[in-house]
Amino acid sequence: MKTALVGQGKITAMDDRIVRAKHLSSGRRGAVLIALACFINLLAAAGFSAPVRAAGEPAPPPQVQEFIKLLEDPAVRSWLDQAKNTQAAPAPEPEVMNATAMASRLEGVRQHLRAVAAALPFLPQELQRASGLLLQELNERGLFSVVILIAGFVALGFGSEWVFWHYTAGTRAWIRHHSMQTSLDRARMIGMRLVYGLALVMIFALGSVGAFLIFEWPPLLRQVVVVYLLAIVIVRLAIVLSRVILVPDRQQLDQPERYRIVPAGMQQARYWHRRLTLFVGYFTFGWATVDLLRVFGFPPNLRAAAAYALGLGLLIIALEAIWRRPAPSHAQTHHGLGRRGFSILLSAYGIALWLLWVAGLTRLFWLAVVAMALPKAMALGQSAISHLLRPFDTEEAPRRGVWEVVVERGLRTVLIIAAALFLADVWGIDLVEFTSRDTLATRLVRGALTSVVVLLLADFVWQVVKVAVDARLADAAVTAEPQTEAAVRQARLRTLLPIFRNILFVVILVIAGLTALSALGVEIGPLIAGAGVLGVAVGFGAQTLVKDVISGVFYLLDDAFRVGEYIQSGSYKGTVESFSLRSVKLRHHRGPIYTVPFGQLGAVQNMSRDWVIDKFEINLTYDTDLEKARKLIKSIGQDMAADPEFARNILEPMKMQGVEQFGDFAIKLRCKMTTRPGEQFVIRRKAYARIKQAFEENGIKFAVPTVQVAGGGDAAPAIAHEGLQLVKPAGAAE
Repeated sequence: MKTALVGQGKITAMDDRIVRAKHLSSGRRGAVLIALACFINLLAAAGFSAPVRAAGEPAPPPQVQEFIKLLEDPAVRSWLDQAKNTQAAPAPEPEVMNATAMASRLEGVRQHLRAVAAALPFLPQELQRASGLLLQELNERGLFSVVILIAGFVALGFGSEWVFWHYTAGTRAWIRHHSMQTSLDRARMIGMRLVYGLALVMIFALGSVGAFLIFEWPPLLRQVVVVYLLAIVIVRLAIVLSRVILVPDRQQLDQPERYRIVPAGMQQARYWHRRLTLFVGYFTFGWATVDLLRVFGFPPNLRAAAAYALGLGLLIIALEAIWRRPAPSHAQTHHGLGRRGFSILLSAYGIALWLLWVAGLTRLFWLAVVAMALPKAMALGQSAISHLLRPFDTEEAPRRGVWEVVVERGLRTVLIIAAALFLADVWGIDLVEFTSRDTLATRLVRGALTSVVVLLLADFVWQVVKVAVDARLADAAVTAEPQTEAAVRQARLRTLLPIFRNILFVVILVIAGLTALSALGVEIGPLIAGAGVLGVAVGFGAQTLVKDVISGVFYLLDDAFRVGEYIQSGSYKGTVESFSLRSVKLRHHRGPIYTVPFGQLGAVQNMSRDWVIDKFEINLTYDTDLEKARKLIKSIGQDMAADPEFARNILEPMKMQGVEQFGDFAIKLRCKMTTRPGEQFVIRRKAYARIKQAFEENGIKFAVPTVQVAGGGDAAPAIAHEGLQLVKPAGAAE
C-alpha cells in the first residue's frame, strides 16, 4: 500500500514538473531549457546519448538524475521540440477577423456547449459521491457533535450581534430623532446609519469566526460552513447598503425621505429593495454552491452546467423585476418606446446576456454588462448627489453648486476608469506589459486611452468653471442698492464673467484637442504654426472683425459701460443687455434691440453712472410773488427728500434757481435737483403734482398763452384764433 502511494506521489510529482516545465518557456529558464534539450539532442545524434559511467566514478546527484529522466520522457521531448520550432518560427501576423476566424470561434462555442451537455449525465453520480463524502465525515465525527458545532456557530454569531444591538439602543434613538437642518447634517446622519449597520454585520462575522477558533471542525464541513458564512455576510452587507440607500420602510425614523440617498417614493424604494436583496442573495449563494462543487471535486464542465442553471434563476428574477416594476413618480418617455416596449427591450437584453454567458463568450458578456450598467450608474449617481445637496425647505431642484459638480464629475470619472480597468482584467490585458509594446496598434490604443483621460479632465475643469461662473452671475443678478459699491461690482461681474466664460471654453477646447491629437501621434507643431499663419491671414482679410474685437476689449478695460446701463452712441441708445466678442446688444426703451459692433460705437454717452442733474421750467404769471414761489418750491423739495419713498434716490433736494426768462405771456422759473440716474423722471412727475397743488392753495397761477383783442364785432373771434395760432408751439397738432 505504501509502495503504491509512493509510486502515485512520484507520478503526481512528475506531472507537476511537466506542467512547470511547460510554463518555463515564456522566460529565461524556458530558453535555457530549450537550449539544453537541443544540446542533448546533438549529443545523442553524435553517439553520446548513453554514456557509460566508468567504474568507481561517483553517481550524479539525485536532482540531475531526475532531470535526465524528465528529459528522456517522450511527452517532454515532444513538447521541447514543439517549443523549439515555435521559437524559431517568425512572429505571427496579427489576427484578422475574417471568415476563417469567425468559423473557428463558432466552432469553439459549439465545442464548449457540447462539452457542457456531455457532462450533465454525470451529475447524479457526482452528487451521490459528494454526499457520500460529507456523510462519511459526519458519521466519523458524530451527528450530535456536528449539531452542537453548528448551534455554537449560530449562537456566537447572532448572540454577539444581539448584545451589540441591546447596548446601543441609545445610539439608534439618537440617529432616528436627530434633527437635520442642512445637507451636511443629512450626510452625517446617513453616514452614522451606514456605520451602525456595518458594525452589526461585522460583530456577527467576528462572533461566527470565533466559533472556528474555539471548536475543532471537520475539514470538509469547515469549508462548507466558511463558504456559506461568507455568502451570508455578503448578503447582509447588501441589505445594509440597500436599506441605507433606499430606506424601504420607516424604520422608526421621523422623516424617512430625508435619509434616502436615491430619490424615490416609498413604494418604489420597497420594491427595489426586495428585488435587489433577492438578486444579490440568490447570486451569492449560487456562487458559494458552485465554489463548493470545486471543493467536492466536480469536473469543470459539470460546474459550468450548474452555474448556467443557477444563472437561469437570476434571469427569471431580473425579468420579473423588469415587468412588475412600479411606475416612476415622474414621467419617462424611454425614447418613444413606451413602458411596454422598454420592458421588452430590457428583457431581450437580459436573455442575450445569459446566452453570451452560456456560450462561453465572457468578454462580450462583460462588455455588454458594463455597457448597460455604466450609464445607469452614472445617472443614479448624479440623481443621488443632486438629491443629497437639495435644501429641505424647497421641492424644486436648486442651483448646482461647485461642490456638487466636483463630486458628480469625480464620481463619473471614477466609474469610467473602474469600468475600463475591470474590462481590462476580464479580457486578460496586462496594462503594464501592454504599454511597453511599440507597435502601431498599441500606440493607437495608448493614444486613445490618453485622449479619453484628457477629455474627461477637460470636461471636469469646464464644468467646474462653468458652474462657478453661473453661480457668480446668479448672485450678481440680485439687485443691490443703486450707485453703491455692491451694485457697481455686480454690474461689472455681469459684464465680464460671460466673456471670461466663453474665452475659457475656447482655451480648454483648444488645449484638450491639441493634447488629444498629440497623444494619438499627430504632430501638433505644424498645426500650431499653421494656426499662426491662418491668424495673420485672417487679421489682414478681416480687419473690420479685428477692429470690433480689439475695440470691445478696450471698451471693457475702460469700463465704459456695463450690463444694465443706459447708453447712447450716435443714433443708437438703449440699455445694455449682453455682450459678445465683437458686438453689444442695446434694448431701446420702446422695445427694439440694437446689435452694434464695437467698432461702430465711437464716443459713448453713459447715462447710468453716479448722478444726474435734472432741470425743468415753470411758467407763472407776471403778478406772481416770486419769493413766495421760491419758498414753496424749496419746501416741496425738502419734503420730498424726507419722504422714504424718494429719499434714497434724491441726492440734492429740488430748489428754484431763479428767473430764467421773461416770456411773451409768462415769467419762466428754472428749478433743478440731483438724483440717481434713471430716477429723475419719476421724481419730476411727483414734483410737478405737488407744485401744482401747493400753488393752487397759495393763489399762485400758472401762465397760459392769452391774446387781448381790442374792439368788437364779428372780427374779434377770428383775430383771437389767429393770435392763438401765432403763440402755439411749432409742430403742434391742430
